[in-house]
Amino acid sequence: MKRREFIALLGSAAAAAPLTASVQPASAQQPAPVPPNPVREDWLDRRKEPALEPELPIVDPHHHMWVRPNWRYMLDDFLADARTGHNIVATVFVQANSMYRDSGPVEMRSVGETEFVNGMAAICASGYCGKTRVAAGIVGYADLRLGSRAEPVLAALMRAGGDRFRGVRFGTAWDADSSLMNPANPVPRGLLGDKTFREGFALLGRLGLSFDAIVLHPQLSDVASLAGAFPDTKIVLNHVGRLVGVGAYTGKLKEQFPLWAASMKALGQHENVYVKVGGLGQRVNGLGFEKLAEPPSSEMVADASRPYVETCLEAFGPRRCMFESNFPPDKEGFSYSVYWNACKRLTKAMSATERADLFAGTAARFYRISGIG
Repeated sequence: MKRREFIALLGSAAAAAPLTASVQPASAQQPAPVPPNPVREDWLDRRKEPALEPELPIVDPHHHMWVRPNWRYMLDDFLADARTGHNIVATVFVQANSMYRDSGPVEMRSVGETEFVNGMAAICASGYCGKTRVAAGIVGYADLRLGSRAEPVLAALMRAGGDRFRGVRFGTAWDADSSLMNPANPVPRGLLGDKTFREGFALLGRLGLSFDAIVLHPQLSDVASLAGAFPDTKIVLNHVGRLVGVGAYTGKLKEQFPLWAASMKALGQHENVYVKVGGLGQRVNGLGFEKLAEPPSSEMVADASRPYVETCLEAFGPRRCMFESNFPPDKEGFSYSVYWNACKRLTKAMSATERADLFAGTAARFYRISGIG
């Protein structure tokens, strides 16, 4: 059996298994509408670009693997995207509410996702799948609303992920426009300041774990407050703080951009906060890539992304910024190769040291990934 066929077989076996719900309180476990898969492979295939600077090492610090109704994205799918000429030396998997255990205590079921991903990482570490160390770092899910009772869950995640487990992500995106919230993960306003949530968050620093923060741009001050209260815990902001351009914010990007930029500058004052520079390919950002008749070129993606990238660099500096693919969600707007070409175009005037940080160094330091040089 060929390597590609074997990897696909693993993914197909997982996809055939019954799906389990994400971990939520019983009151929150309500049926949610199944969204369609927004990725149009035939559309993306109309734009082929050779990789620029194919030797430049890249650590992709944010991608997923999942099986969802109408949408499968497993190891073979990611490798197909990654093998487009860029030098992807390692990656970080970020929780995606998939592959949960189907029995046992509800709060422990998310451990199944980390167990699964660690197995995929072990396959890649063997060299069987090529040079890319997929999931060299793993970010899992624990319900920090449990407060101190989250400690056994974190301990189980650390055992399941072994020396690859690095931290947790807990989505806290909230807005008065409920259409912008994740129906699978409803949260109240101000959760990052909640006393019990912070009891759970306090465990991360004690255990040497980091926190991936995912919010909407009006909540950036909440992240700053959290960072100030826990200066010894490393936090990485996902998707440039998600400046929203749909729903209640439709047509308001020019109005909201300076507010977002000011919040990012304030957040950057906290030395324990880093930022993932990416996540701009989805409809929620309002940039409209998905509306184009033809898929965008890397020049187009670079031009649209430039204000976001420059703002992040000004607020955090290259040593606390890391480019992220956010695949497959960002595949709604552009291909993997086009994204990394856009990043290379955006940074061509920067120094070799600054570029090394943005493409690999910052991610490797934050997630403690070694042996990739």
